[in-house]
Amino acid sequence: MKKVFPDASSALSGLVKDGMVLMAGGFGLCGIPEALIEAVKESGAKNLTVIANNAGIDGVGLGVLLETRQVKKMISSYVGENKLFAQQFLGGELEIEFNPQGTLAERIRAGGAGIPAFFTKTGYGTIIAEGKEIRVFNDEHYVMETGLVADISIIHAWKGDTEGNLVFRKTARNFNPMMATAGKITVAEVEHLFRAGELNPDEIHTPGIFVKRIVHVPNPTKHIEQRTTRKHTSPAAAAGGDI
Repeated sequence: MKKVFPDASSALSGLVKDGMVLMAGGFGLCGIPEALIEAVKESGAKNLTVIANNAGIDGVGLGVLLETRQVKKMISSYVGENKLFAQQFLGGELEIEFNPQGTLAERIRAGGAGIPAFFTKTGYGTIIAEGKEIRVFNDEHYVMETGLVADISIIHAWKGDTEGNLVFRKTARNFNPMMATAGKITVAEVEHLFRAGELNPDEIHTPGIFVKRIVHVPNPTKHIEQRTTRKHTSPAAAAGGDI
């Protein structure tokens, strides 16, 4: 079966439907599948439940799906950089299921591993634990959390081959590998596409068995969520001498 598609829209053709559950990789704006997110927008699918660490920022990443009101619910950890997200939530337009970040990561990993639920100490005694089963192990209280599985996972990788084997680069590795395993169908966009056998097997992070479709997206825009700079100081001034 050929896995490589000519563009993001064709890679998602026939897959995106109203009311489905979608996982989207990335952390902030690092490692987001931006081309595939745009294709989801173009599909016009509504009432989506999106599982992602965050919702990007206004106008970038998953923020574009909030602008078009295509998202009904977010299952997330951090959403503080998106003003539209806050407006929709406070206005009752958007449902949110907040998770501690480690819990979210483990829920996704568990879903991909076929583990329906697990127990964690995180969140016990807080609103996170409300309505959830509590168990005691070794005199410690634990909260039961369920694994997460998506109808589709869309992810971003640095390198991939035509069989779907993927390599992620540095911090863009974040949520992408575990989401690749937790989607019933996983679609990956890759910056560099190779023929099967050209990638070093010892460097592969996600085996191709998890990936159903691939689109080559060379030279994607690398957004900077928050640019932090410091005032320039000359070497002489730094050493305490005259400028």
